[in-house]
Amino acid sequence: MILEIKNLKKVYGDKTVVNIEHVQIRQGETIGLVGNNGAGKTTFFRMLLDLIRPTEGEVLSKGENVMQHDQWKDYTASFLDEGFLIDYLTPEEYFTFIGSLNNLSAADVAAYLTQYGEFFNGEILNSGKYIRDFSKGNQNKVGIAAALMQKPELLILDEPFANLDPTTQIRLKKLLKEYPGNMTTFISSHDLNHVTDVCNRIILVEKGRIIKDFKTDENTLKELESYFSA
Repeated sequence: MILEIKNLKKVYGDKTVVNIEHVQIRQGETIGLVGNNGAGKTTFFRMLLDLIRPTEGEVLSKGENVMQHDQWKDYTASFLDEGFLIDYLTPEEYFTFIGSLNNLSAADVAAYLTQYGEFFNGEILNSGKYIRDFSKGNQNKVGIAAALMQKPELLILDEPFANLDPTTQIRLKKLLKEYPGNMTTFISSHDLNHVTDVCNRIILVEKGRIIKDFKTDENTLKELESYFSA
């Protein structure tokens, strides 16, 4: 069990933003977290990463509470938004910095980045631009490639398909589906097509609660469309 959530609550004032009784995430699962705006998806992800503290309950990563231990950081990578980037660096400088945190030399980082030629579409490397001057979509590309550089066992991505053009969305799906090893991936997305295509399990949330938790099959997209259209 790579993740276990127990009686997790986040309350702001008189509003309960997240209220999840129990969820278990197994190694190798690809999970899509779906829900309308205000469903609590980003707050939930931020608690998984100990960026905000829950009002009640706990997040266990390989059995250890993320608030009390740091070992989970060695095998967990994430990209939630551009706030995760150091935007006054060029992409090359940022990738070199992230590589150094993972004991990779500049040559190792350069070799790693060769596999992202298609994904970057000639818009990221050797541009001479700082990350802050990129479009949101290109900032997404930098953040996702940097997260994967860590070869994580657990990857958490918040709206990774947002702001990407259709070609890059397809390339990102291919990248996630074909990523080597037994990585567990947790993705939130408003795009039901992409999330049902990539994920083998869907968790549907509304007002901080889990409404449905099920394995994907050929009917999943229709079920979700029916739910949200109602």
